[in-house]
Amino acid sequence: MGDVKVSGVEEDARAEVDIWNYVFGYVNMAVVKCAIELGIADAIENHGSPMTLSELSTALVCEPSGLYRIMRFLVHYQIFKEEPIGQDSIGYALTPLSRRLVRHGEKSMAAFILLESSPAMLAPWHSLSARVLDCGNSPFEAANGKDVWSYAEANPGHSKLIDEAMACDARVTVPAIIEGCPEVFDGLGSLVDVGGGNGTALTMLVKAFPWIRGINFDLPHVVAVAPKFDGIENVGGDMFESVPKADAAFFMWVLHDWDDEECIKILKKCREAIPQDKGKVIVVDAVLEENKDDKLDFVRLMLDMVMMAHTNKGKERTLKEWSYVLEEAGFTRFNVKPIHAVQSVIEAYP
Repeated sequence: MGDVKVSGVEEDARAEVDIWNYVFGYVNMAVVKCAIELGIADAIENHGSPMTLSELSTALVCEPSGLYRIMRFLVHYQIFKEEPIGQDSIGYALTPLSRRLVRHGEKSMAAFILLESSPAMLAPWHSLSARVLDCGNSPFEAANGKDVWSYAEANPGHSKLIDEAMACDARVTVPAIIEGCPEVFDGLGSLVDVGGGNGTALTMLVKAFPWIRGINFDLPHVVAVAPKFDGIENVGGDMFESVPKADAAFFMWVLHDWDDEECIKILKKCREAIPQDKGKVIVVDAVLEENKDDKLDFVRLMLDMVMMAHTNKGKERTLKEWSYVLEEAGFTRFNVKPIHAVQSVIEAYP
């Protein structure tokens, strides 16, 4: 009985502290967004060594006292760190985490943070309870007047932000695919990236596997501004109507945007586009509950909440749910390959 009491007291004491994370939970995102917009990480990276408050405020053309308060917060959360400069001064230096805030860094997530913290993406969260109650439109549509795809088509700036955010993820995930399961691309002469955005993922794959001819397939307004790259053809269209023919169809963070019925329809169009004897579909998406010891499992659960807020009927799926949509679309077998990323690689065969 005594142990139970102690446990209850400890839990209550922890709750007294933890509840403040939910009262002010938005602050972390807001301050990190501020750091990206100010270009703090970029300034320190360009300087090449730790910077004093005076040097940093001069470089950023901002008021020192406000910058000091921002840096105090970011140092407390170990996003930046303080290092001595000489005998009397302290400078701000990058950490592995703040290197991911450098706009054009190799592993930058800056654009992803700017997308998710943009007004259009934040507003739907206020209507999440209405989504659970199944009251009318999706939270995104209720907040912005259009679904996320129509909104992006009507707002080129937001569309660009989505493409840049997906490119951030591609620069992290595609190397994990190449390193973790390169055999997936053996024997493929052509690959269509369905919903490929600005072509970042496909460009990296074609560079790694130069025998592959790539087709970057997305909505016409998306591919119209996609960069050109040798070995890749940009094709506009609608994946619900048809998919360009190739040896394999590739999806990365696309199918989770749609409900089961829509996924089955898309996958059937892909099955029509690939050879029935040796074709396949490669899905790079999260698999919930696949490995509960995985340190990234909390991200997959967060993504499922993002799907509730930002899409009409999208969701993250368990292995059983993936099995259902693939079998209903006419795929006879599939396998799942974990990689060092939020997503797994699913290979499905007709």
